[in-house]
Amino acid sequence: MKHLPLHHNFLKPEVIKKLIEAHKALAELNWFSQKIPNRNILINSLSLQEAKDSSEIENIITTHDELYKSQIDSSFISHQTKEVTNYKDALLYWFDRVKSENLLLNKDILKIQEILEWNNASFRTQSWTKLKNDQTGETIYTPPQDIWEITQLMANLEHYINTPEVEDIDPLIKMAIIHHQFESIHPFYDWNGRTGRIINILYLAKNDLLDMPILYLSNYIIKNKSEYYRLLQDVRVHGSWDEWILYMLEAVEQTSKDTMQMIWAIWTLMWTTKESMKIKVPKIYSKDLVEIIFSHPYTKIEFLVDEMWMSRQRASRYLQELVDTWYMLVIQIKQQKYFINIDLFNLLKKWL
Repeated sequence: MKHLPLHHNFLKPEVIKKLIEAHKALAELNWFSQKIPNRNILINSLSLQEAKDSSEIENIITTHDELYKSQIDSSFISHQTKEVTNYKDALLYWFDRVKSENLLLNKDILKIQEILEWNNASFRTQSWTKLKNDQTGETIYTPPQDIWEITQLMANLEHYINTPEVEDIDPLIKMAIIHHQFESIHPFYDWNGRTGRIINILYLAKNDLLDMPILYLSNYIIKNKSEYYRLLQDVRVHGSWDEWILYMLEAVEQTSKDTMQMIWAIWTLMWTTKESMKIKVPKIYSKDLVEIIFSHPYTKIEFLVDEMWMSRQRASRYLQELVDTWYMLVIQIKQQKYFINIDLFNLLKKWL
């Protein structure tokens, strides 16, 4: 297995064309995301969806309803849901840190892995790891087996990630190269795929190409999963970098466009809800209230108490009035009432 950087001519006409289209779509997404007044509205929904999709690639399935409930009450967290929420927690924490520090080091990658694994992570030390076809059991790829080689390759990758002058390569192309190299090193026993997909987002943040963690490439990979694995292997066997680069650039472009459509749908729903509330419930309407009920599909009284500095009695009255006027649906589980923004919940189910 080779160290990076790779000496390859990535500037072929079809790659340049797709690179321009991907950058344009990503820039438009960053601009468009500013239309939502409270960044948590997008981050809470989209980072959770990225966590769900990324985990689903590795056959950890959980429902939207389970995930939304888990964000407001830890008693709803199943083993599968915990794995997905760990992904979200790792993504959000390291996104802001990498963006501010402009570094993504191996010690950070190990910490991300620790959050995903729930224990102290380290690079593989055993030599039996092989990637196999789930159906046939055939060995498709054998990653580096020796801990010394793994450590050296990861050190080289760290240098490649954090040294812009190593190669005059566009950061979107470099992201695709980094992702391929990480997946091929396969430095951990498990969860390499999820860690690799977090690194994609963090690398875009590091290079100021993503303002918020709302570009969920995992959704594109799920829809094109067989092509993803085929191209990973084609690079290893045949050095087919151009096809791999084009795939990843297409993922960035299409995901950016899809996310913009969803942001527009959320913004439109927020606007119509706000204007309707001004007429139907003028005594309780406020911009802050609208933002709270859109920050989570599930809301509870404590959100209003903590964020709007009001008494529990008043918060309960506000939410009940929203139920009475059909903005929200109330359910009771054990001793706790939960208020569902049903239009937002249905919108997210449709888009995500």
